[in-house]
Amino acid sequence: MGDPAGIGPEVTSKAWQALRETGLTFGVVGDPGLYSDIPIVRIAHLDEASTAFPKALPVLAEIAAPGVHPGNPNPAHASAILTSIERGVDLVLSGDAKALVTAPIAKSVLMAAGFSHPGHTEYLGSLLQDAPFLGHRGPVMMLSVEGLRVVPVTIHCALAEVPGRLTSPAIVQAARVTAEALVRDFGIAQPRLAIAALNPHAGEDGAFGDEEGRIIAPAVAELMSAGLQVRGPLPADSLFHGEARARFDAVICMYHDQALIPLKALDFWGGVNATLGLPIIRTSPDHGTGFDIAGKGLARPDSMIAAIKAAHAMADHRLGRPS
Repeated sequence: MGDPAGIGPEVTSKAWQALRETGLTFGVVGDPGLYSDIPIVRIAHLDEASTAFPKALPVLAEIAAPGVHPGNPNPAHASAILTSIERGVDLVLSGDAKALVTAPIAKSVLMAAGFSHPGHTEYLGSLLQDAPFLGHRGPVMMLSVEGLRVVPVTIHCALAEVPGRLTSPAIVQAARVTAEALVRDFGIAQPRLAIAALNPHAGEDGAFGDEEGRIIAPAVAELMSAGLQVRGPLPADSLFHGEARARFDAVICMYHDQALIPLKALDFWGGVNATLGLPIIRTSPDHGTGFDIAGKGLARPDSMIAAIKAAHAMADHRLGRPS
């Protein structure tokens, strides 16, 4: 469901309208009152969704969000938001669903109600920490559009804090989780990873910073010794043009904007956020709650549609039946 006061209900409704005749099926765990602009059908079990989907949005009507006013976030919604996430996770773990797609949440709303996790991704990692999983465990955040996948090693922190937070083990962990996910969830037999430098010109032999030699190069060496196809540290200003992108299946980036600026320049509306290294498939739109436009009919569903399609494709790869 995401935050009921944001654009999640609107982009979900629009995604149903776009996908209802495509053969893809999804159901919503949330408050059915949020989707009054389209036909809905209340279902008791997700196995009812495929039959209902062409004519109405299937909603597991188990959750009520009190007093929703679009564009007005309210900590009173926190319980319903978290319950929808937890039940979505349980549905995938049980096998009733094959993937989880999460609409956007606002951390400030949840934190005002006592939420202690840094964000959505970390919360999912906590919920799934005891579930069986083979391989290097995340959560690792990967953003993708057609022709580019990026993984930031450091995420939501001040730029000034990045050099202090960047470590060789963190780079190795992000790259290992990414490589395994590209095989398991994307069907890429031999993933090729680019490891971005932190500083201009990859540090210019220490003239512009020593993180390349001190932190990034040792991580690259460790990854290569483990048999991964990696190159780096590579100057970030030459990693994202078309010819360069064709050489790699994903780029491991050192900080948030290094990853997100090229991605959003390529396709601002259609990005997908996938959480790698979890026992379940999870994707989400690459945008926030959009409180400023919620309830105005202005939200574009491109990213939600892409997230739903990606979840289906990733789950089919993991289950051994590529779409």
